[in-house]
Amino acid sequence: MTSTRSPLTAESTIATWLDDPIGGAVLGGLLAQAGQTAEALRPVRGITLGRLVQMSQGAFTQEMVDAVVQQAESGELPEGWEPAAAAGNGAAAAPSAPAVERPQWIEKVTHGRFTGKTVIVTGAGSGIGRATASRVAREGGRVIAVDISRERLDEFAAALPDADIVAVDGDITDDAAVAAIVAAAGDRIDALANVAGIMDDMTPVHEVTDAVWDRVFAINVTGTMKLMRAVAPAMLARAQGSIVNVASEAALRGSAAGAAYTASKHAVAGLTKSSAFMYGPSGIRVNAVAPGPTITNIQARFASELGAQRVRLAMAAMPDAAEPDALAASITFLLSDDAVNVTGVILPSDGGWSVA
Repeated sequence: MTSTRSPLTAESTIATWLDDPIGGAVLGGLLAQAGQTAEALRPVRGITLGRLVQMSQGAFTQEMVDAVVQQAESGELPEGWEPAAAAGNGAAAAPSAPAVERPQWIEKVTHGRFTGKTVIVTGAGSGIGRATASRVAREGGRVIAVDISRERLDEFAAALPDADIVAVDGDITDDAAVAAIVAAAGDRIDALANVAGIMDDMTPVHEVTDAVWDRVFAINVTGTMKLMRAVAPAMLARAQGSIVNVASEAALRGSAAGAAYTASKHAVAGLTKSSAFMYGPSGIRVNAVAPGPTITNIQARFASELGAQRVRLAMAAMPDAAEPDALAASITFLLSDDAVNVTGVILPSDGGWSVA
């Protein structure tokens, strides 16, 4: 019988690799060398194998991708592995029904949507912040790109040489840095996207340390508040403005992270709702986006055995991770005049996780 297997490449999705009898075994063998199983890749099944190079921050190299593709092409399986045994080893589970590949979402830029507007975006050096800053810039906006890393900001600005980007590096919890951000923006501030944030170490409250608690709240809550406080006067003076805070799925449930991160994102949701109520008659819209699993440089670290057990159990219902561009689409909608009648909303952008 002639094989009908499609060639596996770096542009094939993780799901395609894992569901292929040869590809699943090859990829499973590589994961096994690192003490992992295919379950570790379940949240990113929808991305391509090659995308792992960027998102893994060096843990998965281009050389490794090339070697895996070459091995799959040759049909050479890892020692001790058989195609039929792949599913039992956690490499590739046979689908229970014929798989229908979803069409790939393609970002569609709305030219001119932010023309004439000045938008501050924090966390602009990577992940969701960079995708948001990029979308605003490509849609005509003047972007005040803020990040703790000057190197990441310079790389971002260099990638869009024709865009109007003002890079400001600094710690958003520092009053002097916040003042520098507002000064860079000038007298007119049309919108603020508070994207910068950090994850905790998945500890429950009886194990959380003061250091973790204080740092998570300083960046996720205090930094967010300070930027909102700083831009509000300019917006009030013009009776117009839009603020979008990035909350999290952890703002909607208790099973997505540890005590510090979960409490901090609930606080972001409260800050958003309070501000929307206070500033509604003044022409300032305040909303939040609650991302689900997203491919960013924020790494989850488990410092608690109990936390690891409980959170990983809840992750069983987690959908595939989204690319940052998909979150930027939600954020820029709320930032723009397209959301003219929307304020006080905590918008889940989580692939349906919040309804599971």
